[in-house]
Amino acid sequence: MNFIADNQLPLLIAFFLAGCIGTGFLFRKPAGHRAWKLADLVWVVLGGIGALVAVLAGLYKADSSRLDRQIDIAYAATSAFDRDAARFRLRFCDPAYDSDIAVLCDKVEFLSASTASNAELPLFIAVTNEVAPLAGLSFLFGWGGDDMDEMDEMVEQANAFDPDQFLVFTTLDAPTQAAVDNMRRKVPTIAGDYLILAMAYDDLVEQVGKLKDEWEYLQSNAHILILQVIALCLVSFAAPFRLGKSVVELLDQRR
Repeated sequence: MNFIADNQLPLLIAFFLAGCIGTGFLFRKPAGHRAWKLADLVWVVLGGIGALVAVLAGLYKADSSRLDRQIDIAYAATSAFDRDAARFRLRFCDPAYDSDIAVLCDKVEFLSASTASNAELPLFIAVTNEVAPLAGLSFLFGWGGDDMDEMDEMVEQANAFDPDQFLVFTTLDAPTQAAVDNMRRKVPTIAGDYLILAMAYDDLVEQVGKLKDEWEYLQSNAHILILQVIALCLVSFAAPFRLGKSVVELLDQRR
């Protein structure tokens, strides 16, 4: 499979040349000969296979657009959480003038660290955005060896990403819930701001989990791209036969 993915253009050219060679031998036969009819049948059959695989690839591409939408949603959730966390720290944590506020500030720091440690979460979002599985048809985009190596490395990073490794903290554990309840009595605004931040974090966890699921679904069905390359090779092999049949028939009509 890797051989097919890495040598798509050479394979297409090789199959086309093989078809041209086979068509060259058929030119010895007159128009209407059984060999030309068989060549036309080959074109119909292989062309039909190519059309069917093209439909499957189209469905796969529609699924990949769903990944793009999930990337946008996850990125928006990340931005919302980062914005809310930064605003909370600036307003209440420098310095924290109450022990309950200090608990909430510590929790915000933990939540921020769970999403931003080594920038792993933004890296995953960027990686997934840059490495859609459909990019397997690399020759269509003019990517060279260095680009393919970089793409493979990013794919490995995305596959190895585990949201639970970074999004491991709960927003309302017992100490935090107690601090929120106390702040509701003392300064309700602070409690409300923290709950908004907690909801943004929970949404981020959910959206990143969905993003990972979409990525894995596309990766598990990436073999469709290999089938598409094989179908294109078969069509490129059969195309010279159909072209040769048309040429022979035109020449026969001119006689």
